[in-house]
Amino acid sequence: MRFQLLGPLALADGPDVVVLQPSKPVILLAALLLNANSTVSADYLQRAVWGEDQPATAKAALQTCVLRLRRLFTKHGVTGTSIEAVPGGYRITAGPPTLDLLGFRDQVRRATALAGDPEAELYTLKDALSLWQGSLLANVRSDVLHRDEVPRLSEERLRAVERVCDLLLGLGRCGEALVDLWTATRVYPGHERFHEQLIEALYRTGRQSQALAEYRRVKGFLLDELGVDPSPSLRQLELSILRGEDLGAGGAVRAAVEPAPAPASGPAPAPGATSRVIQGAAVPLPAAAPGAGPVPAVPHFTGREAEAAAMAARLTAPPSPGGDGGRPLTVLVSGAPGIGKSALAQHVAHLVRDSFPAGRLLVRMTRADGRPRTADEVAAEVGAALGPARAGERALLVLDDVVDADQVRPLLTPPDLAVVVTSRMGLGGLIATHGGWVHRLTAFTEAESYALLLAALGTERVAAEPRAARQLTALCSHFPAALRILTARLLTRPGLRLGDAVDWLGDDPLARLTLTDSPDHSVSGLFDRALDRLDPRLSEALLRIGAGPPELLGEAIRTDGEQNHPPVPEDVLEQLADAGLLEDGPPGPYRIHDLLRAHLRRTVRIRNRRTEKV
Repeated sequence: MRFQLLGPLALADGPDVVVLQPSKPVILLAALLLNANSTVSADYLQRAVWGEDQPATAKAALQTCVLRLRRLFTKHGVTGTSIEAVPGGYRITAGPPTLDLLGFRDQVRRATALAGDPEAELYTLKDALSLWQGSLLANVRSDVLHRDEVPRLSEERLRAVERVCDLLLGLGRCGEALVDLWTATRVYPGHERFHEQLIEALYRTGRQSQALAEYRRVKGFLLDELGVDPSPSLRQLELSILRGEDLGAGGAVRAAVEPAPAPASGPAPAPGATSRVIQGAAVPLPAAAPGAGPVPAVPHFTGREAEAAAMAARLTAPPSPGGDGGRPLTVLVSGAPGIGKSALAQHVAHLVRDSFPAGRLLVRMTRADGRPRTADEVAAEVGAALGPARAGERALLVLDDVVDADQVRPLLTPPDLAVVVTSRMGLGGLIATHGGWVHRLTAFTEAESYALLLAALGTERVAAEPRAARQLTALCSHFPAALRILTARLLTRPGLRLGDAVDWLGDDPLARLTLTDSPDHSVSGLFDRALDRLDPRLSEALLRIGAGPPELLGEAIRTDGEQNHPPVPEDVLEQLADAGLLEDGPPGPYRIHDLLRAHLRRTVRIRNRRTEKV
């Protein structure tokens, strides 16, 4: 059993998580866990539970809370942790495996020890940050804890995020750093170091005008809100940009990733090697090729609770005797482009991390230009990244964006390997020959879409305009990629009312569902790339379906010749459905997502206009 403090206070048993209902025993538990392994005075516990105006019976009531908390432990099967009455107060004992806060701090300490190896330090810090699961102590109603403890914990997280961005900039991965920095600068506008990192990342990715505009925005905020000038380092960075200076591979943070002297004990890693943390020890491994790396955390992951629980249960279940002859366990996540396959796979990989001590590896199966990578190339890369197998230790492999079954089959050989495959294709042939489970994803429900806005934008902003928030989710047609792009745009405009965003988005959803600073992140671009992957016969058929009336799909396999539109051959419909571009009906045997239909219609209009001009 594991206590989760880095978010709503919860109890976790493997993939099963129980978020505790607000109560005074829950406040008591939070206060003890925040000071785990130390004596917490009865006076402080009473103030945490009842505030400054304590009842006359607070001392006796505290003892009652302890008894209720012990009964809560019994109810949920908490046996390895107990509450001890000690002179002056109470104490709870925990360690990194049983309390996520201690696990986070332990990982941060390990990362600090890896300061000479920036890739390994980055991996370890990202693993630590993946333990944070939402608003701190959201279900703990204690003004004292929120005043005294939450800011301190938030600062610990901010230091780790800041270090991650330093490492990414030092490694030249500025585009990757931008993803975290856009959010961090908007959520923490007074944190100058985040602004400095964002400005540097913008400049080093060729966006000088945006970098200067960001500096002017930060300068205005600091003067208007805080009455102070930008720090000397921010002013120096502006001057460097105006002069057009080359900040270099390490930029303003080169010192952040320069190799530190090797520890006195133990050999230093071989040149060109990275490190992977296995059961608490950093062991050198050959450097993985660019397509393989640690599984990143998914910010603001919401929804898919049933799918995530089922996947986690299957991946962590003990092997059935005589089941499949040692064949690795395979879970396939399929569905339309942008439906959230990769996010679900990565989220589940973090849920089950304790069951895979040999590591969790993410492998991109498609190149940036859309071409699939060969099975031999990927097999060699995975072998190098995972290293030799250890007896009794399992590894988890996430094969992301698989194009066909032949890419996967050569990798399904080690018996101690579990594999999660994400693909737009149904890959029925793979399941037929190798077995496994399939999770076919569709659009979010209304509740899941609303929960994503809450997680990404914050309860205060969304709860102030709940009707507008639901209108925004409807304009996005509950499509996960569209919702992610929308929330990213809204985070960069914290002063924009959601009601105004409804009008703005409703004018032209497809045009507005794009990130202006990152054109690759757009709904239209996502669908265009999906069309480019199709055989021309299939793409033409999909354009015809999208541009036709809604009832075309309902009539598509009729053969009586009475419909006004010639039928689309059934095998074509099957292939489009297998590619994730058609969903199961009703109406008819298939349907097409509203956003995809809108994109196809616009594509046909543009093509027709070009034809007319010619």
